[in-house]
Amino acid sequence: MHASTPTLRLILGDQLNANHSWFASVEAHVLYLIAELPQEASYVTHHVQKVQAFFLAMAHFGQVLSDRGHRVCHLTLDQTVQFDDLEALVKQVMTEHRLDRFEYQRPDEYRLRVQLRAMSEALGCPSDGVETEHFLLSEAEVEALFADGKSRRMEQFYRSMRKKTGILMSGGQPVGDRWNFDQENRKKLPKSWSPPVPLLFENDTQKVDERLARHRIQTWGVAQAQLVWPVTLAQAEALVQDFVARLLPLFGRYQDAMTDRDWALYHARISFALNCKMVTPQWLIGEVLKAYEQDPVTYELASVEGFIRQVMGWREYVRGIYLSQMPEYGQTNALANDRPLPAFYWTGETKMRCVAQVVEQTRAYAYAHHIQRLMVTGNLALLLGVAPDAVDEWYLSVFIDAIEWVEMPNTRGMSQYADGGFLASKPYVSSGKYIQRMSDYCQGCTYNIDERSSEDACPFNSLYWAFLHRHQSTLGNNQRMAMMYSNLKRIPTVELTDILNRADAVRRDPDTF
Repeated sequence: MHASTPTLRLILGDQLNANHSWFASVEAHVLYLIAELPQEASYVTHHVQKVQAFFLAMAHFGQVLSDRGHRVCHLTLDQTVQFDDLEALVKQVMTEHRLDRFEYQRPDEYRLRVQLRAMSEALGCPSDGVETEHFLLSEAEVEALFADGKSRRMEQFYRSMRKKTGILMSGGQPVGDRWNFDQENRKKLPKSWSPPVPLLFENDTQKVDERLARHRIQTWGVAQAQLVWPVTLAQAEALVQDFVARLLPLFGRYQDAMTDRDWALYHARISFALNCKMVTPQWLIGEVLKAYEQDPVTYELASVEGFIRQVMGWREYVRGIYLSQMPEYGQTNALANDRPLPAFYWTGETKMRCVAQVVEQTRAYAYAHHIQRLMVTGNLALLLGVAPDAVDEWYLSVFIDAIEWVEMPNTRGMSQYADGGFLASKPYVSSGKYIQRMSDYCQGCTYNIDERSSEDACPFNSLYWAFLHRHQSTLGNNQRMAMMYSNLKRIPTVELTDILNRADAVRRDPDTF
């Protein structure tokens, strides 16, 4: 029996779910601990806005719990920096408040899951880990789906989720008689397009910034005195409602488009709040479905399905991959890539206009949408042969929504093909022609998008053909790449030699390009 045992419950920065069953009733014997931890602020060099957002969201969440009558201990870096690790901090709080039991919500990250499991044993008191109650699938369901270690394709997984939930289903069949409207969601922005004004917030960061400076926490990117990201439930809900009202009708059509005319486009930008668990996927999907059901003319099925596929399909899928395959997944490197990450990933100083634009946007907002991540920075890293560990670290560092469980499968699996096809059936590589087709980045670029081997040729072009050539023995029999290899064979030997020489020059010293 531990019904009234004095208990410490730890809440991590990505566990800000006010609807968790922990909070269903006020329990005088329970103390909730929310703490800014040096280890979490420093395990990679985070974007400063990422740290600002987490710390502000944690403080607001602690206040919400206090206002409901819960006992809350919210500690900032000023109070936690003196402790060597999380275990020492927890021991001190339990001793100070005379607590005899330790509970936590099981972390999504493998690193923290291992740490808390070991810590619970080391504390020498009764302890328990419970689910976060956030995802559409429970951990038991994930374990059952991915237990045998076999590769499962996202499309199959997504269809099973549609059937399980009944979302966008009618009489056992998908609404619109199609499971997937991805083909309709690949439009380039018109030249006359005017960007919608994004909903931005004004969250004061002064006190957080002072703590980061005082305790010498190293960060990257541009700090904002008024943080534009949502850090409260009310702000997150307002962002979703604004997205549904103004942006969702055109989200699907232009979700893959890239431009230097705007950074937000028609994207929801809700991933930080979602990954912190301020909002739930169930509620988010419900808001989108409600709009579609009320006005199916304004809300195109392609947009609605495309958005739901990201939340109900892809997000749950990558979590299943991560939970079932770690820690081995974090060491995969199927293509034996070992080159360092170019400095321009951090500085933005490159003549490749698409890369410079995406890095500068990321520096300014801690954000780039999925195609910018996959087909610009990710594509280039794979073509160059950058070590997956370095790519993982960069993606985990620079994006406001990057938490390892969602970052790693997207980066190591989808973007870098380091898992050898476990997640994605082919590498996502392209020449510069894809970027030209989906963006306006190539206009005014130093490099010629139509050239493959000359000194002013777009580096993506030579790197693309060299990648196919370099990995022909590994990838040449992949049916999804048959057309790529057929096109490679058509390149005359003399021209291919020039292309490979150009690619070698780029790979030797990419920071000069």
